[in-house]
Amino acid sequence: MLSNDPDAEHSARIIRERAGDLGTPSFAIVLGSGLGAVADALTDAVAIPFGDLPGFPLPLVRGHAGRLVLGRLGGRDVAVMQGRAHYYEAGDVAAMKVPLRALAITGCPAMIFTNSAGSLRLEVGPGSLMMITDHINFAAANPLIGEPGEESFVDMTEAYDAELRARLRAAAGRLDIPLHEGVYAWFSGPSFETPAEIHAARTLGADAVGMSTVPEVLLARWLGLRIAALSIIANPAAGMAGKALTHETSVTEAARAADDLTRLLTTFLEDGAAA
Repeated sequence: MLSNDPDAEHSARIIRERAGDLGTPSFAIVLGSGLGAVADALTDAVAIPFGDLPGFPLPLVRGHAGRLVLGRLGGRDVAVMQGRAHYYEAGDVAAMKVPLRALAITGCPAMIFTNSAGSLRLEVGPGSLMMITDHINFAAANPLIGEPGEESFVDMTEAYDAELRARLRAAAGRLDIPLHEGVYAWFSGPSFETPAEIHAARTLGADAVGMSTVPEVLLARWLGLRIAALSIIANPAAGMAGKALTHETSVTEAARAADDLTRLLTTFLEDGAAA
């Protein structure tokens, strides 16, 4: 799975070369809309534009800078992706395959995905953090379609690593940051969901809804990486608050929560052993 991908192998070599004295990342962190400021907390930072990395897609959505930032957070070497490509941008559900594959080739063992999401629970309001415990793939798209071999039959029973979730829960408790937990429902976007779709998602057990993360989780599990994921709640979902939904709201509310997210990730990395 890691070999026979020239772009991923080339990008992995560039990442190693640019890293200098930094070691292999213990975690890679993918930042969602409006969360790019988390990368500002890194020390000894080295920024690589996606355009310098073969096969890394250039994000087209505001709030995604399109840089890979290497550095240290919480005393650990990390790789932070400021931005991602979404399925709705070009209809490519596997758009993040090369970046994730390249990071896996460098030896990075684990990923933390973040996103901006709509809440399906009124008590979980804008600015809240929700740790994802499972997901529902409403988009019915899968980046592993067409991959040869039986490795593509990935077990998703424990997709979101229980030990990493326990460590995030403990870090949030020490910081007195409320950390909700729940199921994330992925819709393709770019249009927001209808109230009927939100009602269906709630009926099936979803707690938050968004337009990213799930394709990356599928790819990361296929690559054998450990996974944790966090949603930053930007707004109540369609039909729950009587307000029109906008991308501006997603970016603004996510930026407001970036400080809590940074503190949580820093303490998580300080307190735990490498993945």
